[in-house]
Amino acid sequence: MRCLIELHYLPSIAYFSVLLRHDAVVLEAHEHFVKQSFRNRCTILTANGMQNLVVPLTEKHGKVTMKGIRIDYSQKWLNNHWRAITSAYRNAPFFEHYADDLHDILFRQPPFLYDLNRELLTICLRWLRSNIPVLETSGYEKTAEQGVTDFRNTLVAKKPETLDKYYTPVPYTQVFGKAFVKHLSFVDLIFCQGPEARKVVEAGAAGK
Repeated sequence: MRCLIELHYLPSIAYFSVLLRHDAVVLEAHEHFVKQSFRNRCTILTANGMQNLVVPLTEKHGKVTMKGIRIDYSQKWLNNHWRAITSAYRNAPFFEHYADDLHDILFRQPPFLYDLNRELLTICLRWLRSNIPVLETSGYEKTAEQGVTDFRNTLVAKKPETLDKYYTPVPYTQVFGKAFVKHLSFVDLIFCQGPEARKVVEAGAAGK
């Protein structure tokens, strides 16, 4: 069974729990951008608590499809994101092992949000040691074709409970705080757990 889903920016662990229980992934390439969604934002854990990282865009609505949404590099978001990530995770056990790959993708500065998110998805799946085929739509269809489960707009940034529906958080040791914080970006998990990250993702997906 294949799943149909939109691209997210440095996706949540729940996102990967959805992907890894399917035989293939079909990325929605022709939808219109949805504001205040995971498409251009993620959440990390810092010394001061949870922090949202948002990629600014030059076009946020209208009739532009995701493949045409450009990133606004005139703002200093890129350095700010990397500074926040480094500050949050430089003391994590596996930061040095994965940081260079992440840095290289971000600072390559792909002009389009779709391309940035696609590259980030590729490296995250590589870190997970997953060979799941990743395809993309050739056009927008309101209803998914037979044999494809439609997960578009099911993981909603404004409604964290939607992530609980597809992933039961499995606590692991985080850099900051005594209480475990759930539903962070996958980078929190990979920097803290390294090669064990996939076990955490699969364990949380098993009960769903």
